[in-house]
Amino acid sequence: MKINFRLFCIMWGVFLLSACASNGMVQQPVSQAARAIATDTERHMVTVRQWGGTPAVEAQARKQVVTKITLHHQGESFARGKDPQQYLRNLQTWSRHTRQWLDIPYHYIIDLDGLIYEGRDIKYAGDTNTDYDPTGHALIEVVGNFEEVEPNHAQLDAVVKLMTMLSVKYQISPDSINGHKDFSKQTVCPGKNLYRYLENGYFRTKVEASLTQLQ
Repeated sequence: MKINFRLFCIMWGVFLLSACASNGMVQQPVSQAARAIATDTERHMVTVRQWGGTPAVEAQARKQVVTKITLHHQGESFARGKDPQQYLRNLQTWSRHTRQWLDIPYHYIIDLDGLIYEGRDIKYAGDTNTDYDPTGHALIEVVGNFEEVEPNHAQLDAVVKLMTMLSVKYQISPDSINGHKDFSKQTVCPGKNLYRYLENGYFRTKVEASLTQLQ
C-alpha cells in the first residue's frame, strides 16, 4: 500500500508539472530584478481613472485566467503630438457604443513615449475583430501602424517591461509570448516591423533574461 501511495504521489507531481508547462506557466525561479521591474512598471502605469475612462460593468464580463501574452498594434498612424488620453477615451466610447463590447479590447496600451496605460481590466477576456478566442490572453496594444513605421526604442523598452511584469505576476513563460497573427490568419497585426521582434526572439530573450538574471 505504501509503495502504491508513493507511486501515486510521484505521478501526481509529474502531472502537475506538465500541466503548468502546457498552460504557459513559468517553471524557473523569478529573479529579484524581475520582481523589481514588475513592481516599478505597475506603479508607473497610467490608470483608467487617470486617463479619464470609466470601469466596465462586471456583470457583462467574461472572466479569464491569464496564461498568454499577445502583442497587437493599433493598425493606424499615430502622429507625434496626438493626445493618447483622448485617443483612449475615444476608443472606449467606440468599443462600447459602436462595437457593443464591454470595454477597450486591450488590457494595456503603450504610447509613443513608452508610457503604459491600463485598458480593459485584465480579469476580463478581451475582444477582437478576427476569428480567434482571446480568452486567457493578456492583450497589449502599441500605438501606430507597424506595417508602415518602425517602433521606437521607448516603445520596445516598454513592451519588454510590461511583458516581464505580466510574466512575473501571472507566472507566464516567455514561450507563451506571441503576436495577434499567430492566432488568426485574418490579420497582419502587430505589423511586420513590430512582429520582427517576436520572430527573431528579441522580446522572449529579454524577458527570459530579466526573469533569470543573478543579483
